[in-house]
Amino acid sequence: MIAVRVSPDPFDTGAEIAALGRDGIGAVASFTGFVRGDGGLVALTLEHYPAMTEASLRALADKAEKRWSLGGVTLHHRVGRLVPGDAIVLIVCASAHRKDALDACAFLIDRLKTDAPFWKRESFADGREIWVEARNSDDAAAARWG
Repeated sequence: MIAVRVSPDPFDTGAEIAALGRDGIGAVASFTGFVRGDGGLVALTLEHYPAMTEASLRALADKAEKRWSLGGVTLHHRVGRLVPGDAIVLIVCASAHRKDALDACAFLIDRLKTDAPFWKRESFADGREIWVEARNSDDAAAARWG
């Protein structure tokens, strides 16, 4: 089971994790990312093309499901204007054994950072607005998965 959602709406991490726990599932691994408030950041705005973004996230989830023995994957990425402390992304992977769930979860966040088509604009307290550039560290993290 793969569930992909891209929306401005908050998500309920506990409910999403509980939804994947069932008979045969021995492990559920999750990652929740939050908007940081570094350097006076007051907002992060994410833009996207809905059909393209959802297809990209689904393709990543499909790759994870083919590479590891998973009983379910949930990807929820928020868009729109978010403020420091807001949850921005949730990844939940369920499997019979912890290694598959943990590896798939790590794969998905590493690849999502480089493969998902989001455009991010940071707004600062001093009035500056900056489009976020790709980071070498994200490319290196994604590269480890081949």
